[in-house]
Amino acid sequence: MNITDEELIQSIKAGSKEALTILYDRFCRQLLAFSYNLLKDRELCEEIVQDVFIDFWNRRYELQIKVSLQSYLYATVRYKIFAEFRKDKAIRVELYDDINSRMQYSTPETRMIHEELEEQVRLIIDNLPDKCQLVFNMSRNEELSHKEIAELLGISTRTVETHITNALKVLRDSLGHALTIEFILHLLR
Repeated sequence: MNITDEELIQSIKAGSKEALTILYDRFCRQLLAFSYNLLKDRELCEEIVQDVFIDFWNRRYELQIKVSLQSYLYATVRYKIFAEFRKDKAIRVELYDDINSRMQYSTPETRMIHEELEEQVRLIIDNLPDKCQLVFNMSRNEELSHKEIAELLGISTRTVETHITNALKVLRDSLGHALTIEFILHLLR
């Protein structure tokens, strides 16, 4: 069908199960291949991808997608993969070692999606208020502690924490719930 991603999202928000089936057919194989490249466990990958579509349907009324639908779905799968690594660290240590390179460059398509998400994050950070942007960049890019930032800028550590909290909230609100803070911070590395 020649239905655009935007039309598909609107149909799903309106409760169309047919639109959900189209979404599934359009992206399922790509998401399975992407997740398998990272996890090397077919059954777990199928479960993760299925959960992504179930969550998408369950949250259809509150969806606010600020990136392409494809990027949104890949980000959601990526988040669920990170959650899997957190749950089962002992088994997945060897997989996690090289995850960043496999995640970004497993296919030209995933590289493009990763770059799109990074650009989206950069744009959002660039639009933060100047002081908030400065504090956030000092924390994330220069890896300074809250105390070090406070001393350099002549502000309290509480003010530093407030700026960082505000920046992360703007990022989360702008990119949607699929991109959790952990994932956003991963993009910034």
